[in-house]
Amino acid sequence: MANLSLSFEEMWEKIIACDRKYDGLFFTAVKTTRIYCRPSCRSKKPKKINVEFYFDLDKVEKAGFRACKRCQPHTDHSPYIRLVQNVVTFLVNHYKEKLVLQDIADHIGISSFYLDRIFKQETAETPRTYLEKIRVDKAAYLLKSTNLTNLEICYETGFQSPSHFYKAFRSLNHCSPSEYRKLSKE
Repeated sequence: MANLSLSFEEMWEKIIACDRKYDGLFFTAVKTTRIYCRPSCRSKKPKKINVEFYFDLDKVEKAGFRACKRCQPHTDHSPYIRLVQNVVTFLVNHYKEKLVLQDIADHIGISSFYLDRIFKQETAETPRTYLEKIRVDKAAYLLKSTNLTNLEICYETGFQSPSHFYKAFRSLNHCSPSEYRKLSKE
């Protein structure tokens, strides 16, 4: 599986938010306890300086970390988990591009109908809505960490129109991008 193009700060935000969308794509290893977890683990959060991130289960275990007993990151709960992880990795790495379902299916090597059905069965979302959430996550990160304008962020995160960007952002964050930026600065 290809590595995700997420910064340390973005992965840190995902574990603080207990974001299930990234489960299986990376693992949080705590140097002081020698335990690793899923991003969605509800255990007490470690200090930032004690955290390392791994993209591969074998590498985190070879580094001497043991699996968290609470979130059990070493177990796959579905036979389709690898397929879903590959799709999510592709979406995270290509969110800036104009993607259609067939592009994703071609990359994964299965039919678009089968991909849509399995992905929805496993995540309760379509690849399109999942991609939109990834784009909004990236936009929120950019709003907090850069001085780019809302329009620049709109296009930087792969949205094709500002109206769609504003609608999607408000739907997921319950505020406009400008309001979000203002709240994150307080």
